[in-house]
Amino acid sequence: MDKDLFPQKIFKKSDHDPISSAVKRFGVLMFETIKVILISMAIILPIRYFLIQPFIVEGASMEPTFESNEYLIVDELSYRFTEPTRGDVVVFRYQKDPRQFFIKRVVGLPGDKIEINDGTVYVNGNRLAEGYLDKMRLADSSLPEVTLTEDQYFLMGDNRANSLDSRIFGPVDRSYIVGKVWFRTWPFDRFSFFTAPQY
Repeated sequence: MDKDLFPQKIFKKSDHDPISSAVKRFGVLMFETIKVILISMAIILPIRYFLIQPFIVEGASMEPTFESNEYLIVDELSYRFTEPTRGDVVVFRYQKDPRQFFIKRVVGLPGDKIEINDGTVYVNGNRLAEGYLDKMRLADSSLPEVTLTEDQYFLMGDNRANSLDSRIFGPVDRSYIVGKVWFRTWPFDRFSFFTAPQY
């Protein structure tokens, strides 16, 4: 057989194989994508689980301050260094079912004596001036004096007529408080940051 009829170079594998090049490009792309995802997770997850947490309001217990379906960002970091203060709006785990999260306002601090007469809150014998309340959402509820221990907080909803709070389930232990509301992101027209009122 004449070797000139079948030159060897015709059967030699091409140095530029389009399939091989495509596979290499895909491999590099996948590697870069996975690297970006891992770096993002390394940054985002600690923030999500240790610094801030999103929270969606459900129900009317905090109206008019917060309305149902509003999207809030909760600051979990501050309470690792400081304690809740009166007037803070906090998210906490329900003591009877820690899988549930509630949002309420801090009314009583550890050691306080709390009393409610016809809807008016008294702290250590002094009437608490709560300018953030809507008169239409007040309740004529009363509660005999309660003395908080050194690890308890008295939490109430701003919508006093429609709130499951410490008037019903009692003071909340510090360990159940997750963090305080930092700001509202949704709806956009109600975007705002929050600070505790001055009493």
